Amino acid sequence: MLQPLPVPQSPESKFREYLASRPRKQRFTKPQQEMIRLIFSRHQHFDAEHLCSELERARVRISRATVYRTLRKLVEAGLLRQLQFGPRIVYEHDYGYPRHDHLVCQDCGKVIEFQSGELDRVREQVCQTHQFQPTYYSLVIRGTCADCLKERMTKRRLDLV
Repeated sequence: MLQPLPVPQSPESKFREYLASRPRKQRFTKPQQEMIRLIFSRHQHFDAEHLCSELERARVRISRATVYRTLRKLVEAGLLRQLQFGPRIVYEHDYGYPRHDHLVCQDCGKVIEFQSGELDRVREQVCQTHQFQPTYYSLVIRGTCADCLKERMTKRRLDLV
């Protein structure tokens, strides 16, 4: 589990600042406020539909269109990162968390975050060798998690009986 980094302002105030800096200043609405509070109350990967369900359970009245628009704005504001895990688009906290990569289980969908200084050094070396200035990079390793591997082994043993 990644540990959060200290940040100079709350996600809510950073989003307010982003909305105020837009060419056409935008209002910060109560539904957006509730959405940000829910998203930043815990650190987990989520997709838009999962978020809509959680907001519904929390009795937050917000349209799906507003959820999708606000997610896009949160990415633009640097608060969330949008990741493509196969056909699924998921979001995670970008603000207040260190740079990291992901292992994604193709069986159960589990997402494991990890950091590797060695990978960071290799990436920097490759970019330097090719005189390349990176603006974004994401490493996603797909495979099978330990729990799913264990479950497979149990099923195979039972098939032998």
